[in-house]
Amino acid sequence: MKQAKEIAIKITITYVLLGILWIMLSDYFFMTLAHENLDMYIYFQRYKGWFFMVVTGTILFLMVYRRTHELIVSNEKLTHKERQLQIKNQHYHSLFEQNPDAVLELSLDGNVVSINGEAEGLLESTFEELKEVNFRKFLHDEEMKRVTDFFFESFNGLGSSFETIIHLPNNKRKILRCSLVPIIVNRKVTGIFAIARDITHIKENEEMIVASEKLSVIGQLAAAVAHEIRNPLTSLKGFIQLMQTTNTINHDHLDIMLSEVDRIDLISGEMLILGKQQDFHFHHERLDDILRQVLVLMQAQAHLDNVSISYENLAVKPLYVLAEANQLKQVFINIIKNAVESIPKGENGRVAITLNQHGQDVHVIVKDNGVGMDPERIEHLGEPFYSTKEKGTGLGLAVCQKIIERHQGHIHFKSEKEKGTAVEISLPIKEDVDSSAPE
Repeated sequence: MKQAKEIAIKITITYVLLGILWIMLSDYFFMTLAHENLDMYIYFQRYKGWFFMVVTGTILFLMVYRRTHELIVSNEKLTHKERQLQIKNQHYHSLFEQNPDAVLELSLDGNVVSINGEAEGLLESTFEELKEVNFRKFLHDEEMKRVTDFFFESFNGLGSSFETIIHLPNNKRKILRCSLVPIIVNRKVTGIFAIARDITHIKENEEMIVASEKLSVIGQLAAAVAHEIRNPLTSLKGFIQLMQTTNTINHDHLDIMLSEVDRIDLISGEMLILGKQQDFHFHHERLDDILRQVLVLMQAQAHLDNVSISYENLAVKPLYVLAEANQLKQVFINIIKNAVESIPKGENGRVAITLNQHGQDVHVIVKDNGVGMDPERIEHLGEPFYSTKEKGTGLGLAVCQKIIERHQGHIHFKSEKEKGTAVEISLPIKEDVDSSAPE
């Protein structure tokens, strides 16, 4: 309105000034030109009004045309921008509504602004039910705190991805892979998009593969463990027969028998722990203890294949990781077993295991003097159903990589043909509450 008023005032002032200027100049000019000739003066006076209309009309036309042209061009640009905005809004609406993932738009105070149909199905709630909902309804206290930390990170314009577990009525439980994306307008975070996907079945399938591979490892270890147990059983049988023959008890023999029984108990106990179905929970675990427990089982396989296994802990202090001990055992058994099997029969086989600290990570290196591999094969290690063994499935290393990824770690392979292979596993160090206590 203000701009229109300014334009009208400009045109009015211009018209008035032109009129005054025309009257003053035309009268002076015509009187000078007529030289007291009344007829000529009257002639000029008769037509000067028409001339004024033509001149002022032309000037006003040019002014109005120029301004109108600017307004029309501006309006066309505005219409074009509105059309583009409508298209973008339709794109956004399609991305929001037709997204196969659940999408929620959240305000900075955590309230639900809008959701798509997939989110309603995932949370089994309508938009009206979710508008005033407290997300503690879906998350336990500890998980709520973790998710809230990610939410506050988004206030600083940082996106985040994580996995969480939600709880629904009727004791239903879903595992979600979530992303939080800040909504930034004029360089300010005005809200947050929460994108979630139900990966419950994917996780269940992964667990089934891990469990299946673990049973396969246990089955392959069984023969070697049986052979390892047979030796102390033979000793026990010999001492018992000797006692029956002599009808005497030798305490030295009893000490040896007890140590053999302890060894049988240790080996069978490790097999039982490895085979036991356990819930997947992370705890602070001392990695040296896990490796020594694995070695109890793998020594049996090594003896059967005439391979020596050495273990060296180079760390200056106890190293703890946040882990599920049974799954890490599965990884180390797989890696050491592969190292033992890579050594040709009849050769002087050696497998060296070292534990050390590098910065904030703990490194476990398993090195053998086996046949080694070509660089082309190393690139495919860890791919499901790719195996360097004649009867291998390729799932062993794939499962190992998946387990190490869950533990926020990495696994690397180095190999040279006819010189052996080195497998390096790195895991982040986590200080244990009791790690500073004296051993």
